[in-house]
Amino acid sequence: MEPEPEEPAASAVATAEDATGRGAGRDDARPAPDRRLGDDEMRTWLPAIRFAQLLPQALDRTLRDGAGINHAHYAILVMLARPGDEQPPMSEIARLAGLSRSRLSHAIDALVARGWVARSACGGDGRTRTARLTDDGLAALRASAPAHVAQIRELVLAPLDTAEREQLAVILGKLLPGIEASV
Repeated sequence: MEPEPEEPAASAVATAEDATGRGAGRDDARPAPDRRLGDDEMRTWLPAIRFAQLLPQALDRTLRDGAGINHAHYAILVMLARPGDEQPPMSEIARLAGLSRSRLSHAIDALVARGWVARSACGGDGRTRTARLTDDGLAALRASAPAHVAQIRELVLAPLDTAEREQLAVILGKLLPGIEASV
């Protein structure tokens, strides 16, 4: 039975890179990217990604149980319920709902099928489409809003005091532009 090969010694790995951080065989002067987050970064990242994954699931579950819709559909209804005669452009609805144009189109189709949204042509050429909330859509939104708002308060706002909520708003305000620009 042969002995198992040993892991390369750290010094052997370290010698594969020169002082500029270039790896063996690399001819550029860029430092090698770190391949893992540090412990302090992980203490921030792990709860952040877990929160980002679980919150939409929790919101979706409550909205599906109460109104039979998901959070993206709810967000579309909210945007279409804005006061005023002018409806937001579909690109703005897609951006705020976190949907591609294609997924927005499918979501609007589903809301039209329920009678909650109506589509219409706008603009001179009739190719541009807009959507508006119907009376039934407004009633569905009003019926689902109290449970949704209560859940947001329970899961996100109530556990934080006023100063922490302000800090969270500042932190998210710093992070969102980069995330929005990357999608």
